Amino acid sequence: MTEILPPGEARLQAKAAPEGEIAAATRTLVLGPYLNRAAQRPVPGQTGTVRSDEARLDEAVGLAAAIDLDVARAIAVHLQRPRPSTYLGKGRVEEVAGLIKAEEIGLVVMDCALSPVQQRNLEKAWGAKVIDRTGLILEIFGRRASTREGTLQVEHAHLAYQKSRLVRSWTHLERQRGGFGFLGGPGETQIEADRRMIQERMTRIERDLDAVTRTRGLHRKSRARVPYPIVALVGYTNAGKSTLFNALTKAEVRAQDMLFATLDPTARATKLPHGETVILSDTVGFISDLPTSLIAAFRATLEDVIEADILLHVRDVSHGDTQAQAEDVEGVLRELGIEPDAERIIEVWNKADLLDDGERTRLLNLSAAHRGAGPATILVSALTGEGLPALAERIEGQVARARSTFAVTLPPEDGAALNWLYENAEVLDRQSDTGGAIALTIRIAPEKEPRFLNRFEAAQRIGGTVTAPTA
Repeated sequence: MTEILPPGEARLQAKAAPEGEIAAATRTLVLGPYLNRAAQRPVPGQTGTVRSDEARLDEAVGLAAAIDLDVARAIAVHLQRPRPSTYLGKGRVEEVAGLIKAEEIGLVVMDCALSPVQQRNLEKAWGAKVIDRTGLILEIFGRRASTREGTLQVEHAHLAYQKSRLVRSWTHLERQRGGFGFLGGPGETQIEADRRMIQERMTRIERDLDAVTRTRGLHRKSRARVPYPIVALVGYTNAGKSTLFNALTKAEVRAQDMLFATLDPTARATKLPHGETVILSDTVGFISDLPTSLIAAFRATLEDVIEADILLHVRDVSHGDTQAQAEDVEGVLRELGIEPDAERIIEVWNKADLLDDGERTRLLNLSAAHRGAGPATILVSALTGEGLPALAERIEGQVARARSTFAVTLPPEDGAALNWLYENAEVLDRQSDTGGAIALTIRIAPEKEPRFLNRFEAAQRIGGTVTAPTA
């Protein structure tokens, strides 16, 4: 059993309680039961990049920090294979039990997925509450969700998780009898009643979520009537998505050096360098081993990602496990039906300000080599603003690919037609001849192209790419 002192431990001890509340953090042991490298199986669809145990344990400590737990110890345990009853071997369980008693631990966070039986057996052996990675993430989501939709989705996922972990500890509350005759067995037990109540609550939440989803669909239809391209930010949690969102939109979305600092999606309209308006959408961050129930619960929230015209895959390139994190994000995108090599994806290599000169030069050269092969890549720093103008131009170029360009000539007196073009299309160039006729080069969205052609029958389609003016 190897103890790893996480870099964030000092930060955990120094975290202050919210204003007006008394700090009552539970003394916590974070336990990372990781399989030996030889026992790990490659994940389908990934290149086999393996995250280091130190990084995985530090991430688990960061998750505990997100709900103000007092992490007393953080330990990595190496396993050949999980045990069906307790996940850990008998000797490890006894060793951890002694540590829990000596350190007066009240909560053990297991950085893995435990079955209900394993969780119950460990709690009996250790005399402390045990939660696994799924339970910890659900707890964070429950605290972070602020919108009605987010709250309902988290509660539904939490109830589904809780339903499978009801144990037979209420037999003294069994109802008198059920069935017919003198030998009828016990009626509905308390555990069955609890399951029924949970299922009824889940059914009510599903009905409420259907109503919220319909409302979201109406909002999406209203946006379609004035169609702006949607640019969605996706990425590993704490990759800097919210900081980038604030830098591009001048918004004030909460951005903090913490896992899952923001949960509910936010959308803002912003203008690109040449006047094109896009809707930028900040979404919840992804994480390795994200519970399937949460992916399903937040599918409605992630519809903006599915339908987005452009995806900005934000990566923290200063992190030692940036490649493994990228593969985790790509895995979630595949579950949403999005191929990671799609043309609409732009990889944003963030936190360039934390790189040394050698690594910065290497990534710049790598980004240049990627042009024309796979997703576009841009090295930026959302904190300092480095690379953001180039990113905005790249987004504008991606938007332009899906739009047709036309040459239109208008008589000087047709102000209504000129006004229509400025309101519904992107005017790239405007020239007037000596007679007052106005020659325009415009770019228009596919949704508005039929109306445009119906109104301007003499318009001529321009082949190739038209560069927007610099002024």
